[in-house]
Amino acid sequence: MKAIAKAVPAVQPKNPTVSALQPAVGSLSGGTATITGTDLDKVASVQIGGQPAPVTQPGSDKIVVAVPQAANWAAGPVPIVVTAADGKVIPTTGKTYTYQAQTPVDQQLAYALAHWNDYNTTQYGDLNPVGGDCANFVSQTLIARGWQMNSDWYNHDAAADWSPAWGYVPAMDDYFRENAAQLGLTEYSFDQRDKIKVGDIVMFDWNNNGSLDHVQIVSAVNTVNGKITIEMAGHNTDTDYRDLDHTITVDHPGATGHFWSLSK
Repeated sequence: MKAIAKAVPAVQPKNPTVSALQPAVGSLSGGTATITGTDLDKVASVQIGGQPAPVTQPGSDKIVVAVPQAANWAAGPVPIVVTAADGKVIPTTGKTYTYQAQTPVDQQLAYALAHWNDYNTTQYGDLNPVGGDCANFVSQTLIARGWQMNSDWYNHDAAADWSPAWGYVPAMDDYFRENAAQLGLTEYSFDQRDKIKVGDIVMFDWNNNGSLDHVQIVSAVNTVNGKITIEMAGHNTDTDYRDLDHTITVDHPGATGHFWSLSK
């Protein structure tokens, strides 16, 4: 008598699960976070706040992701989306990642991106009627970063009383150079872009005549096809992400200048 073969039930594939994200709070500048769960080796992509968060350390029960910089340096909670290799979104049960302005650079850029086109006139006034507000704006971002006013660098009573080092570009550059060590500043040429980071300062001489005309802060540093590109925030031509190369070749052909890189 032949033995009757028993049907072997098909093994159902396991679906990945997400149980936690740690830390769930971090800097506007980005960082790293660990996602725990099961079968996470099947994860194809992670997004935090709608931006890619690449997996830097894969695993089955936990993965480490690179948290991107907050979009437009905005604080607050953002959604987390984890997608499996089959294209299905893995439930995260409403988990979010919360960006906070935790570092001096966070605070500086959060201020800059909030006020590049929304002048904080109540506190600092508007110097456009007396020549331009670009230095006034850069000084404001440095206050947000943690700098303190002093007898040489100040703006009192909404620009009723302000120093040249605060609001006049050539005087600001002189102040930076004379106090570079104390302020944690290092000067670099436009060719030394590998030294430059978000929050640094860009000085411009539009006519290459030895007299500085404009100043902005660095709002983004990108590498495209091996080339470093610099974007800037500033007043006068009010911009949040103004391209440095376009500025010195199209807007002001032949313009020169330099960077001040901040270590404090």
